[in-house]
Amino acid sequence: MSRAFLVVMDSVGCGGAPDAAAFGDAGANTLAHIAQVCAADRTEGPLRLPHLDRLGLGAAIALASGDAVPGLGAVPTARWGAATEVSNGKDTPSGHWELAGVPVPWDWTYFRDEVPAFPEALVARVCALAGVKGILGNCHASGVPIIDAFGADHLRTGWPICYTSADSVFQIAAHEGAFGLDRLLLLCADLAPTLHAMMVGRVIARPFVGEPGAFHRTANRHDFAIAPPAPTLLDWVAGAGRATHAVGKIGDIFSMQGIGRLHKGPTDADLFDHLDGLMAGAEDGSLTFANFVEFDSLYGHRRDVMGYARALEWFDGRVGALLPRLRPGDLMIFTADHGNDPTWRGTDHTRERVPVLIAGAGVGPLGLCGFVDVAATIAAHLGVPAQGTGRSLL
Repeated sequence: MSRAFLVVMDSVGCGGAPDAAAFGDAGANTLAHIAQVCAADRTEGPLRLPHLDRLGLGAAIALASGDAVPGLGAVPTARWGAATEVSNGKDTPSGHWELAGVPVPWDWTYFRDEVPAFPEALVARVCALAGVKGILGNCHASGVPIIDAFGADHLRTGWPICYTSADSVFQIAAHEGAFGLDRLLLLCADLAPTLHAMMVGRVIARPFVGEPGAFHRTANRHDFAIAPPAPTLLDWVAGAGRATHAVGKIGDIFSMQGIGRLHKGPTDADLFDHLDGLMAGAEDGSLTFANFVEFDSLYGHRRDVMGYARALEWFDGRVGALLPRLRPGDLMIFTADHGNDPTWRGTDHTRERVPVLIAGAGVGPLGLCGFVDVAATIAAHLGVPAQGTGRSLL
């Protein structure tokens, strides 16, 4: 019986979204711009992604956007295309749910004001749940800088650090020792129903440790996300009696719906070790759904072009060792959930098409497709009923 592996390279977009201008992202292209910067850098040199390129990565970027992608010109040896999102968002839940067959049927709530970011009633609710007299931050920010800015005050006052971004998210950072990890997780869990009722997509616990001048976040992050509005690919497969495996933050994104086993780790390297293990251990007929987040969290939001490039090259090397281990009948799809162009203004995600690279299904172009077609393709491959609107690409 066949197996399926769906691998999301978080934020690895390829430009060309037809509605990018509506999001302020006309011209954004994560992969093409990284390749262009690398090609012009005499010290670092061109972007080298031979394994993904042979799957059709360079061809997918050219299809999606028409942008030049120096160094990514291999003749594809797999099936390749580019997918367009219809959900009104450029965030993690929207992208993943739609890849799993369920576009978001509502508009997310965003905190548009940068300082203060949150309404007084919401701040009062946080204070009541946390048992404190105030919060720190209350602004748009990135996770590491805001901890550096408010960490000392947090240790002195005991007040949680609350912040958001251009995404539909409410994040709370707190020191694992001084505030308590369990207390932070309980605060986020208790606050989540209030935010979800407001149609805010996620409440995220962001624990950290250390001392002023030497704070760092830990691997104990936890997302409290709104549940998908309809059964997703994970539910379809689980409902057919098949095994499902979630690698990385997939469990958080889908509120554990349709997930049989969860495989987590502190770094993408640890997550890839899990994926390596599942190449040998995943059951016949199973679905493995993996997310690799560090492209986005460590490099995209921080606008670190060369860091992003080196992460892509590391990932490509791991892919090269992984592909020969596919069994006859296995299907492996590499895609993304949105863009996060590290050459772009600001610090937030960018609205882009995403590559769709399929190993184990022959050779040839797939053309432009929808995110939902990824779910339909996997369902057809596994022989389980699809409940979404997508079409199989194969």
